Amino acid sequence: MTKKIALVTGASSGIGESAARQLQAAGFVVYGAARRTERMSGLAASGVRTLALDVTSEASAEKAVAEIITAEGRIDVLVNNAGYGSYGALEDVPMEEARAQIEVNVFGLARLTQLVLPHMRAQRSGTIVNISSMGGRFATPMGAWYHAGKYAVEGLSDALRLETKRFGIDVVLIEPGSVRTEWGAIAAGKLRAASGHGPYAEQADAMAESLERSSRPGARMTSPATVIGKAVTTAATARRPRTRYRVGFGARPLIFLSRLLPDRTFDALIKRSSGVPA
Repeated sequence: MTKKIALVTGASSGIGESAARQLQAAGFVVYGAARRTERMSGLAASGVRTLALDVTSEASAEKAVAEIITAEGRIDVLVNNAGYGSYGALEDVPMEEARAQIEVNVFGLARLTQLVLPHMRAQRSGTIVNISSMGGRFATPMGAWYHAGKYAVEGLSDALRLETKRFGIDVVLIEPGSVRTEWGAIAAGKLRAASGHGPYAEQADAMAESLERSSRPGARMTSPATVIGKAVTTAATARRPRTRYRVGFGARPLIFLSRLLPDRTFDALIKRSSGVPA
């Protein structure tokens, strides 16, 4: 049987790298894509085929998909993982940065999906795996634009699932909890830059500390990226994948509590767990 073809974005580190490695181990021909190809040398050495891809560039996205179709004739799995966390009080974050966050985390994901869908429809099969977050189901302090993007990915994916099922295409959301990657440190840096001084500084400092802790090696109350990579591979190989996989530290209980508790009670829980002053 011909091997299936998978494209994983944001494959230079963390969840994307883990997903690429685990999909390859499961028998897929894997294309790992990222802006900085030099950071994927380890993947390339292991046999993953690497591509330069900036999801905010139309030309870059078109070129990446065309290259895979030319070489393989099909794409069976798209893992939309590329993204970052832009944190800062809503009052402080420049609109230019807000637009950049949505451009990467939502529009980049959507455009790549648009480019892949005609090929999946033609072959009457495919799986689109969108990496969301438990932060797509509830919000944390200082993360307005990040959460706005992840909430959008949730709604986009739910609508897409209804549209594509008749063509044999599955749409899956992965909703990670707290994961040990460089994501937290990057988000903390943006938070300190945006809100480290001024009226939100105390909240920003507390939240940045919480984000930074999640990136440290051996951090407690986090899960390794391999846990998320395993969920991606499970979804990609399932005959009938679930619509949502809630995996990683805190994802299941916190999403459950966000639905169970009154809003203000849950707000207090999140502030307390984040160390943010009331």
